[in-house]
Amino acid sequence: MNFEILRRKMVQDQIVARGISDRLVIDAMLKIPRHIFVQEAFAAQAYNDKALPIGEKQTISQPYIVALMTEKLALTGTEKVLEIGTGSGYQTALLATLADRVYSAERIRPLALSARKCLDSLKLFNVQLRINDSEGSPIGWEDEAPFDAIIVTAGAPEVPDILTDQLAIGGRLVIPVGSNSDQQLITIIKNEAGELLQESSVTCRFVPLIGKQGWQA
Repeated sequence: MNFEILRRKMVQDQIVARGISDRLVIDAMLKIPRHIFVQEAFAAQAYNDKALPIGEKQTISQPYIVALMTEKLALTGTEKVLEIGTGSGYQTALLATLADRVYSAERIRPLALSARKCLDSLKLFNVQLRINDSEGSPIGWEDEAPFDAIIVTAGAPEVPDILTDQLAIGGRLVIPVGSNSDQQLITIIKNEAGELLQESSVTCRFVPLIGKQGWQA
């Protein structure tokens, strides 16, 4: 199976055709092989317009949503980025391609270990992974804050204060907020005065964010 052709078709039909225009994001999605981040049984579906299971009751998000969330971070290559929810590692790989440093936290150990292998195979060594699998682990990575960008790949009932506190002045936080089953994609921008400006975009559906200021396991 020619994954490069499938990847180009995915980017053209699902990403560019639906309004993603950031050239850096487009180039990163052309570069990163999505199929290595899914289970072998789903490799042939890796470039389809849908989310896929990755084990542990988790999913790899639909390519368009990944692109949209990444574009909303407005990365230029110099940023220090925090990702909440490593998952398969695909979003992590895109961030590592687009930013200077990435700190990614995952609560499910097997997923984090699998993601690390994929990232290492792509020589993406600017990613630091942490496993937050203890009960009551705080959301975020306070000892490495502030971050220029924060992305949350799980749905929260509200925007967690603990994350906006870790956001640098001028930074952006992208997070799905809503119920357990449906969320709105929210972008938070911290302006020069430290005020939080909020804008909403598409309706989406993510697995729940577990932990303080998230949902109960």
